[in-house]
Amino acid sequence: MLKRIKNQSVGDTIFDIVVALFLLLAVVVCVYPFLYVISVSISSGEAVNKGLVTLLPVDLNFEALKSVLNYDQLWVSYGNTIFYTVAGTFFNIIFTCLAAYPLSRKTFCFRKQMNFLLAFTMYFSGGLIPIYIVVTNLGLYNSRWAMILPVLVSAYNVMICRSAFEAISEELFEEARLEGANDILIMTRIAIPLIKPTLAVLTLYYAVARYNDFFNAMLYISNKKLEPLQLFLRRILLEASSEIMQTTSVSMAAASQSSIQVRYVCIVVSVIPIMLIVPFVQKYLVEGTMLGAVKG
Repeated sequence: MLKRIKNQSVGDTIFDIVVALFLLLAVVVCVYPFLYVISVSISSGEAVNKGLVTLLPVDLNFEALKSVLNYDQLWVSYGNTIFYTVAGTFFNIIFTCLAAYPLSRKTFCFRKQMNFLLAFTMYFSGGLIPIYIVVTNLGLYNSRWAMILPVLVSAYNVMICRSAFEAISEELFEEARLEGANDILIMTRIAIPLIKPTLAVLTLYYAVARYNDFFNAMLYISNKKLEPLQLFLRRILLEASSEIMQTTSVSMAAASQSSIQVRYVCIVVSVIPIMLIVPFVQKYLVEGTMLGAVKG
């Protein structure tokens, strides 16, 4: 490393130093808030109220964490979010493939028209009120389907999947047709297995969007038994941060915890599942995105 720096010109060395400093600044800006939230969530309420927590925990204390974990509505919302994420992502991937495959085939007679309409929806929509009216008139209000059907397909993700299908050699499809395979068999046995990296990325995109979705829940869900974790978290952060302390049997020390600390504990608890999943699919991110975005 030092030898390479010595062989560089002064301008290149300065450029590398500036880039390294910007990267360091970016890491600090991204990592510090999360470390601060964790530190506040496991510090004592007195230290938090006095503003003594800056980076590391002060007077390690897990009472606020215990109070949040003992709140029943948290686990109800967690279960709802897991259902919406798993079921919603499953249907998202199925219908994305069903939409992208025919749009990638040159033999599809309405290919150009459908691709135009697909792109059109990315810039123009019916609006929030018409969508709300449609959802309610279909009887989806206060049902689990209200969190799945209105966002069943993303036009952007369909385009990525379509590009991945287009990158597959046409000879494979021709040989499969000569063997008597129909389009369903070709799609399920040949096309989809060849774009697994792209599907892994789309699965991550859909799952994160599903997990973080609170706006649709705020519109279509009023029953607390059906609300997802993000809607519960929003209520705790903005409307009733003292709700947990008032409805759980906790000690006097826990009851005196800062409301800010309770909010931060809820944030940490909600982020943990995504943090556990992302490392397992991270290796597909670059490969899958490039495969879906670049036509060979």
